[in-house]
Amino acid sequence: MQAKKRYFILLSAGSCLALLFYFGGLQFRASRSHSRREEHSGRNGLHHPSPDHFWPRFPDALRPFVPWDQLENEDSSVHISPRQKRDANSSIYKGKKCRMESCFDFTLCKKNGFKVYVYPQQKGEKIAESYQNILAAIEGSRFYTSDPSQACLFVLSLDTLDRDQLSPQYVHNLRSKVQSLHLWNNGRNHLIFNLYSGTWPDYTEDVGFDIGQAMLAKASISTENFRPNFDVSIPLFSKDHPRTGGERGFLKFNTIPPLRKYMLVFKGKRYLTGIGSDTRNALYHVHNGEDVVLLTTCKHGKDWQKHKDSRCDRDNTEYEKYDYREMLHNATFCLVPRGRRLGSFRFLEALQAACVPVMLSNGWELPFSEVINWNQAAVIGDERLLLQIPSTIRSIHQDKILALRQQTQFLWEAYFSSVEKIVLTTLEIIQDRIFKHISRNSLIWNKHPGGLFVLPQYSSYLGDFPYYYANLGLKPPSKFTAVIHAVTPLVSQSQPVLKLLMAAAKSQYCAQIIVLWNCDKPLPAKHRWPATAVPVFVIEGESKVMSSRFLPYDNIITDAVLSLDEDTVLSTTEVDFAFTVWQSFPERIVGYPARSHFWDNSKERWGYTSKWTNDYSMVLTGAAIYHKYYHYLYTHYLPASLKNMVDQLANCEDILMNFLVSAVTKLPPIKVTQKKQYKETMMGQTSRASRWADPDHFAQRQSCMNTFASWFGYMPLIHSQMRLDPVLFKDQVSILRKKYRDIERL
Repeated sequence: MQAKKRYFILLSAGSCLALLFYFGGLQFRASRSHSRREEHSGRNGLHHPSPDHFWPRFPDALRPFVPWDQLENEDSSVHISPRQKRDANSSIYKGKKCRMESCFDFTLCKKNGFKVYVYPQQKGEKIAESYQNILAAIEGSRFYTSDPSQACLFVLSLDTLDRDQLSPQYVHNLRSKVQSLHLWNNGRNHLIFNLYSGTWPDYTEDVGFDIGQAMLAKASISTENFRPNFDVSIPLFSKDHPRTGGERGFLKFNTIPPLRKYMLVFKGKRYLTGIGSDTRNALYHVHNGEDVVLLTTCKHGKDWQKHKDSRCDRDNTEYEKYDYREMLHNATFCLVPRGRRLGSFRFLEALQAACVPVMLSNGWELPFSEVINWNQAAVIGDERLLLQIPSTIRSIHQDKILALRQQTQFLWEAYFSSVEKIVLTTLEIIQDRIFKHISRNSLIWNKHPGGLFVLPQYSSYLGDFPYYYANLGLKPPSKFTAVIHAVTPLVSQSQPVLKLLMAAAKSQYCAQIIVLWNCDKPLPAKHRWPATAVPVFVIEGESKVMSSRFLPYDNIITDAVLSLDEDTVLSTTEVDFAFTVWQSFPERIVGYPARSHFWDNSKERWGYTSKWTNDYSMVLTGAAIYHKYYHYLYTHYLPASLKNMVDQLANCEDILMNFLVSAVTKLPPIKVTQKKQYKETMMGQTSRASRWADPDHFAQRQSCMNTFASWFGYMPLIHSQMRLDPVLFKDQVSILRKKYRDIERL
């Protein structure tokens, strides 16, 4: 009996084991076949729930690694509707792993360089003013091309700036409109601009359509969703932000100590609930009503009274007592807390006001963070440590505060004061990624004059630019090249151009002389030119136009250029003195003939004058020294429209060069010793070559002034009352004690 029981138990156990192995094998094979079916269904847009669906989900459970671009295939998607699933599939996370190396076609940029194509505007499509300004900035830049076959980068004409579904600027059916573009190519080599994404209550960063492999130039982007070396974080700017030019910063004087009436200020909305409400609701803890003034108001939105809390009335009363602009102008630090989104208009307002931004927006990828070192211009705070902010900023030394304020002004004027600068900075950053071998370094981006005016195509060595001699410990150049602009035939050995050539050649600083022959007559024979101690090269100007005098000729071997009109009267002593002055100001134009500009109230336009006054704003390039880099900048930075105007008028090229240099340096030129008898020698009123004999000469120059100011978006010329003379100039001492004694005899 006992033996039967034992056999029965063994048989039962064996049967159980057999069943266990049998059903376990089926489960294993079923899971493998299910994974194959799921992979196949994923390709065909179908989906089947997995067995895991029936098990409870724990929010803190560890999850296996899944690439960002495969999140849409997770099991959790069974809980959402097909429409929600399509929206999720179109989110910006789909291309989370995109980088320049994986989602950008560099071959498009090798043939024609960095060219940007803007899609033609489609009929019936409305474009907001802000996006029109962005497109206009691109189309007016040196990067623009109207031929898509030459393009390296593509920008949509469809307005993508505001993707908040509750906004009147929201463009519907953008997904289908984008997909229908024949050049879209899944977004490859495309750049999408966006200021607002998501909507109430979550304000996600989803732009509402599948961007594919396109890059985002996006405001309020988080570090979590920012794709390094691919996306570009841009600032949030208002619809009133100027398209070009823009106002200068508010820091007029470097006040020492750099402290103002208020230590820390803020004035803005307070959100009672929802995202972005925590920090602003806590500001009253820090507000002291004296040097820390943090004002909020609940009075916004239609139903604010229904949701107001016990502090709203008191906050609103305090809010009305202060003028916002007065606070900005009199504050040392400006709090920039996050709003509903990470970015805020307060950021640019603080920069312009020379009010050091104190950032309270955890996770915000700051604008142009790829190239700008924000630690030099802002205080990066933590929302969780709000109560420590006052003591932190009070501990910053006054020297550091002044440096921070100065840097805010540089960054504002270099990259943020206009829509054009924001767009061009974005494009320059992308161009640096493509052509890494000539990309700008951090010093260029974070030091005057900034990355927009330092073109790396000119040189990869900082010492070849006029702005970095002190940083590199270099001395300015010790020699110059004289470039004489000749427009009349050589008929006599007593012509002023030959006397000028000899005077320049005798200078101890002269390395060579180039005669730019822009005359209609053939080049004179070599024996017609006088023998000199320095080499003389005669080259024909390109197309015989005025702008050719500022071409970056390879023949110019020195960094310093002495630009001369053929009828200029200068002595060797004057040339020597002007060059020694330029060595102290290598980034500016230094010379003799000065002119000025003024605002004509009666005509409401800019005027031009050659009258002798107590100030000036231009030094004409008929007798001036400057760095040869400005030849390259004149040729490659300025638009063809301005240069064509100069060539058609055969006038104004010197004014345009002054506009350019003052726009770059934010400084006036330098005038050296005045000669009472100096004048632009007219070559006879009957001479067709003399621009000064033309009665329309000054009228043309007035017109040029206004055209140039319109393109720059502001008047870059700056008045100066400084004139540099030699030591002991006209002092009542022996002439033998004076180094530049000949100047007084002229």
